Amino acid sequence: MFDVKRNKVLHSIGAALCAVLMGVLLPSCERIYDDLPPCPHGISLRFVYDYNMEYANAFPHNVDCLTLLIYDSEGNYVGRRVVTGPELADEAYRMPLELEKGEYRFVAYGGLACERSSFVLTPGADEEAAHGRQHTMLDPECLARPERRNLHGFYWGELVMATGDNYPEGTVEMKKNTNDIRVVLQHLNGQMVDVRQFEFEIRDDNTLLGPDNEPVPNGEVSYLPYAVGQSSTGILPDGSQVVVAYAELSTSRLVTGNSPRLIVRRVSDGGTVIDIPLKNYLLQLRSDLYAEMGEQEYLDRESRWSLLFFLDASHSWVRTQIKINDWTVRINDIEN
Repeated sequence: MFDVKRNKVLHSIGAALCAVLMGVLLPSCERIYDDLPPCPHGISLRFVYDYNMEYANAFPHNVDCLTLLIYDSEGNYVGRRVVTGPELADEAYRMPLELEKGEYRFVAYGGLACERSSFVLTPGADEEAAHGRQHTMLDPECLARPERRNLHGFYWGELVMATGDNYPEGTVEMKKNTNDIRVVLQHLNGQMVDVRQFEFEIRDDNTLLGPDNEPVPNGEVSYLPYAVGQSSTGILPDGSQVVVAYAELSTSRLVTGNSPRLIVRRVSDGGTVIDIPLKNYLLQLRSDLYAEMGEQEYLDRESRWSLLFFLDASHSWVRTQIKINDWTVRINDIEN
């Protein structure tokens, strides 16, 4: 009998202690006491770049600096955060933001604050301008100076989300705006192609990007190669090497609403070897494997392109087929 009573007493004491401990351990925001600090309020942002053909998050490996612009629900500028440290290479990186209660718009730019950045916020614009008035543009030096033609990777993403207690997590999905295009010329008869006999360029009007990441008309520009050269692709039966010529070019975002052109000329007489609607040819690679993917999504997901053109003995393009990213494309009804 004594043991039973003692057990009841011990049980009551244990329950009381448990209640006290639970009250102490509960977060302060779940209790109402005027003398305790308020619960931390804001948001925690994760940044992801999986809008690529692999559908895999490449943000930690590709983005080496980050600029975040913060706007309130009415589009007013609230502030910005800039990160340039090694923490961006950590898959677990999150950006905590202490903000007043409300809904916010977050606009992120990857590659904008880097030392080698190829894009800038519109010169002369108010750095604290409301949302809708802030643009980014290709640094003119990237077109004027050969050493700047290889554009540094540039990314954009946007998120609208409300804050909460204890920093709820939101994910900013990023898209890549820059493209690398390799153009290769090869003779059908195996004859060496001398790269010095050709000039390469891509023309487009896409150097100015609006707050929604869409190109704004700003005048057509000419993208020139950042690298040219020759390489061997194999050995012919007579023992001679097959030597091709190549040029590598970088451009800003390719969009379906524009009409970029790839042009190759002979140096000897200025004659045109290739003059094609680049976008139309790149979209020929969107085979049945990507039948459900829209044209703009395909142009945004794919950012590295390789085009192989075959030449005849007169250095003219044999207009029957080309190879794009190792896929043979037959030339039928591609519009010019």
